[in-house]
Amino acid sequence: MASMTQFTVNPQRFDPYKNFKFRVKWHGRYIAGVSRISALRRTTEVIEHREGGDPSTSRKSPGTTKYDAITLQRGVTHDTEFEQWANKAWQFGAGLGSEVSLKDFRKDITIEFFNEAGQLVIAYKVYRCWVSEYQALPDLDADANAVAFEHIKLENEGWERDPDIPEPDEPAS
Repeated sequence: MASMTQFTVNPQRFDPYKNFKFRVKWHGRYIAGVSRISALRRTTEVIEHREGGDPSTSRKSPGTTKYDAITLQRGVTHDTEFEQWANKAWQFGAGLGSEVSLKDFRKDITIEFFNEAGQLVIAYKVYRCWVSEYQALPDLDADANAVAFEHIKLENEGWERDPDIPEPDEPAS
């Protein structure tokens, strides 16, 4: 029987983590009800150049790195955290010169990821986020049988994995 590839950190684990246990934190507290987070994605542009003495081969070097916006989605409730943050970037009717809160419209957030047993296994720190899009209500349909979701789209200036989160000892039953 061929041996299965084992993970280097936790060699007795055979399965990757599932994607349904996570939480979002800002200002040191968890944000209620987040049900979906878009992917953390970065792209580095490719710079192609050619040496004058080598006309048949181009070289490739890394250029500017860009971080995609992150969308957080949750069911509509009376909690106003999403709306309050979105209003920091643009407040309708706030008066000339006070539409934007330049002092505190950016936040660092943490996305925590948990295993099936509810143990923290991975965390990412996302830096200098601000709300570029806010959806307060979805399309409303009297014939539908669905949850109403609100979402915010967060522009950011980068993210990194938190190296202080160790892989936990998995519980046995």
